[in-house]
Amino acid sequence: MHEVSLNRVIRDYLTGQEIEETTYEDLRQGLARMLVQEKGYPPELIKPRLRFSFSVQGQSSEAVIDLAVFDPQGRPLLAFFFCPGDVGSFLRQSLAAARIAPRGVFPVVTVSDSMVALVALTHDGSCVGESLQAVPGWERLKEMVEAAPQFAPGEERLEKERRILYAYSGLGGACCGESCTG
Repeated sequence: MHEVSLNRVIRDYLTGQEIEETTYEDLRQGLARMLVQEKGYPPELIKPRLRFSFSVQGQSSEAVIDLAVFDPQGRPLLAFFFCPGDVGSFLRQSLAAARIAPRGVFPVVTVSDSMVALVALTHDGSCVGESLQAVPGWERLKEMVEAAPQFAPGEERLEKERRILYAYSGLGGACCGESCTG
């Protein structure tokens, strides 16, 4: 199922900027509100729709972390991905994106369809929670990151992660991950 523009503009919860409303944007906005209002995340440390480019054998692609959470020093903490479908089927590509992000590896990954969530540690992909209630609060997230082993891959491993993300990106067709017009 593709994300489709609804040809309207809404105000982003985190930035206050006007953004295009899509079939999934209201769900992303709800997840951002949950992180701030229920989980205690400082809104200024959450970057919505963090886009980055990567390439595999000269082929360019783009990835988006729906909600990227950083510490006050700008270090990555949590990469939160919205997925329209079976949450488990999106975990591997989300881990790959969190591992190759240009601002550094995000130690914790959450994938959610806004009803179900998987929380995983990036260094080994182990699932540490399977519900929206399992999404760590702000203080717990900092503890998890502090306790998690560092994921420090070499270039060969990073290339494998880029290939994995590239392959998953190609499965959805030309417009998945972007707003479609039809």
